[in-house]
Amino acid sequence: MSKLGEVSLEEDLEKLLSHYPQHAEEIQRAYEFAKEKHGEQKRKTGEPYIIHPLNVALKLAELGMDHETIIAALLHDTLEDTDTTYEEIKERFGERVAKLVEGVTKIGKIKYKSEQAENYRKLILATAEDPRVILLKLSDRLDNVKTLWVFREEKRKKIAKETMEIYAPLAHRLGVWSIKNELEDWAFKYLYPEEYEKVRNFVKESRKNLEEYLRKYVIPKVRKELEKYGIEAEIKYRSKHYYSIWEKTRRKGIRLEDVHDILGVRIIVNTVPECYTVLGIIHSLFRPVPGKFKDYISLPKPNLYQSLHTTVIADKGKLVEFQIRTWEMHERAEKGIASHWAYKEGKNPSDAGVYSWLRELVESIQGSTNPSEVLENLKSNLFFEEVFVFTPKGDLVVLPKGSTPVDLAYKIHTEVGNHCAGAKSNGRIVPLNYELKSGDVVEIITNPNKSPSYEWLSFVKTSRARNKIKQFLKKQERERYLSEGKRILERIREKLGLSHEDLINKIRERVRFDTEEELLLALGKRKISSANLIKLIFPKKKEEKEERRGSSTVFLEDLSNIKHEVAKCCKPIPGDEILGVITRTKGLVLHEKSCSNLKNVLRLNPEKVKEVQLQASGYFQTDIRVVASDRIGLLSDITKVISESGSNIVSSMTNTREGKAVMDFTVEVKNKEHLEKIMKKIKSVEGVKICKRLYH
Repeated sequence: MSKLGEVSLEEDLEKLLSHYPQHAEEIQRAYEFAKEKHGEQKRKTGEPYIIHPLNVALKLAELGMDHETIIAALLHDTLEDTDTTYEEIKERFGERVAKLVEGVTKIGKIKYKSEQAENYRKLILATAEDPRVILLKLSDRLDNVKTLWVFREEKRKKIAKETMEIYAPLAHRLGVWSIKNELEDWAFKYLYPEEYEKVRNFVKESRKNLEEYLRKYVIPKVRKELEKYGIEAEIKYRSKHYYSIWEKTRRKGIRLEDVHDILGVRIIVNTVPECYTVLGIIHSLFRPVPGKFKDYISLPKPNLYQSLHTTVIADKGKLVEFQIRTWEMHERAEKGIASHWAYKEGKNPSDAGVYSWLRELVESIQGSTNPSEVLENLKSNLFFEEVFVFTPKGDLVVLPKGSTPVDLAYKIHTEVGNHCAGAKSNGRIVPLNYELKSGDVVEIITNPNKSPSYEWLSFVKTSRARNKIKQFLKKQERERYLSEGKRILERIREKLGLSHEDLINKIRERVRFDTEEELLLALGKRKISSANLIKLIFPKKKEEKEERRGSSTVFLEDLSNIKHEVAKCCKPIPGDEILGVITRTKGLVLHEKSCSNLKNVLRLNPEKVKEVQLQASGYFQTDIRVVASDRIGLLSDITKVISESGSNIVSSMTNTREGKAVMDFTVEVKNKEHLEKIMKKIKSVEGVKICKRLYH
């Protein structure tokens, strides 16, 4: 390392130590330990590796994090990249530091692929256990994303995409704006380099004039008025970051030249009443823009962000945005959850708790093994606009935009959700799929006889509601399996003339199961048929004749054995491309994909149509139409073909006119392949011109 590099390292270390005079010796010791362990390791940039953990620690020091987090930052790559062990860190620096380092190491091994649900779960669970872990990881990612230029374009874009989709939104939800903004801007630079340069140049060209305008026409006028009222305040302006400017142009469909609030004015005062006084003063000086006022003091964001926001038309007709907050709010706004983890000596990290949204997110992913669902829950909890509603008692509830009364019911309590029968908004009865609006006073009407339906899954917004509904339906599904299993077992008992106890004992001799309930579930799920069970118990006993009637199990997402019916209009059979329509009373109604009635539902209520999987056995009814030249013996020949193909004719209808016969049959088939073989043979019958599926 050059002498200049050594001097720079020493200066950064001194800067770090100056934040923690009481713990300088411990932090120095951790730095020396990490430096020795990383030895001659280099970053991809060619710099000594120790620069990276030092940068991570400095960023966390800016956030005011406790000394344990700083020590863990210096050591965060030693477990993975050196011969250091967990026990070694624990012995030298304490168990809490060791756990933080281990947590960051685990998150570092996550590969962001949609099929790896467990990895997403690890990320969130590690965060919930001790949010300092994710703050460490966010700082680590920020330092790494600054050096993406050393990688090939494909890898650059991959890491930048991960940063934009997972880490930046997580920083946003944790309220750590300083890291969130930098992560977005660096990811923006590598994902959309041309757009980034356009925005950067636009801000560079516009900023000088805007700064001069604020210094000359706005800030002096505001400061003079505040002094008149005896209000002590710090007034400064800040620039929007590049990505937020570009995102605004996309969201609103406007040009860069139409973005007028590149610079905003921030006023920081001592008390909450002063915030509202300052707001009144600004509105008396400048004309407020209707619809551009937001009170995040009375209605904080889920990450606890608080401020008053207002946009006004200032001198020369320019739009200026003001943010007004107290010093305490400012600290929280800049550092987010980090402001809660600036621990005092001896305070346990777990005492500080975590945000309610984080707890809900953990709850939503703990029980799910469906990869796409875990990813969906993660993203829906990271990206959402809020809606603020009130209960009749005046309690404020914050929900994602698009939420419904059912979402609110589950937010209040699981039992309220499970027995939600209706809702009133502002005194009026509204449907359960009503989209809640900010300011609504919402009353949930419950009924002990009411329970969740599959239809609810088509309109609920929150992962909490979705998961609670699924939990209820799964429990209901299990009870149906048990009931069906009991019915089958009783039928076997009657057939064999045995007592219940004797039958169970004989089954135990042949079939391994831990509990009777396990046996009932196997029978109910058709994992073992009654005929095979009888054959196992009495090998010489004549096999029970299998039912010809078809049986099917429908899977929707991670739910199975869902209540369902086959649509009479298209009568889908196994092997067809099948979609399910969620209904209020019938569960899922199954349609063949090309069904015209299904297309109408897709056009009018697409959210009610779900992809399903079907497991089936036995025979299923469907309709076919045969068009042929009429002749003696035609019907006999066709019915003979159907019978010889292993199918029954349930019903038939024939119309003849001017030498043409049109015959409609309802036949029993095993699956689509079976039906196609029958239709092929019918087409070979003399005089047959058309044989096709019949849809009503």
